[in-house]
Amino acid sequence: MYFAALLARTEDGWEASDTELDDVETLADLADLAREASTDDDTVLVLIEQEDAWFGVVRVDGEDDPRIYVSDAAAARRSSYGEILLTDDVLGLEPEEDDTTDLDALDLDGTEDGEPQDLMTDDSDDDGVTGAGGPVPHGPVGDGEVLQDLGVSEKELRSLEANDALSTIAEAVGASEVLETVR
Repeated sequence: MYFAALLARTEDGWEASDTELDDVETLADLADLAREASTDDDTVLVLIEQEDAWFGVVRVDGEDDPRIYVSDAAAARRSSYGEILLTDDVLGLEPEEDDTTDLDALDLDGTEDGEPQDLMTDDSDDDGVTGAGGPVPHGPVGDGEVLQDLGVSEKELRSLEANDALSTIAEAVGASEVLETVR
């Protein structure tokens, strides 16, 4: 079970709306959804919580690139909604290379088919949290200062527990009442 809400800052304070992420497939889709909720390119926060296991904050300021924080990348990797947030940039990974390999540059000696299974790579480790670019860390990833100017320091953000993080964030930015109306 997940909960997602948009908090849009206006001249009169914050406006909240719950949102369905069923039609959101990419971070660009999510950013567009946030921008639609904004008036005059004001700040919009997308708050996502997944079964008290992890939470994410996406901040969209006008046409700027979204800023993202995820409390537990390994837990988020197991969620389709978390997958949207866990971009290579957020994870600190290099973008995936094109899969076209120069076969002439490889030293193929004919034994590749007989390689032991443990030397071969797959898309999951024992915890099922290895991504295409490597292992996904257990713990927070992304921009820890995403809410700094709104009253939540990086240290405070990293110390939040998933089960009450969204309420704590909303209270700190002055939007707790409007968030509770959509929860």
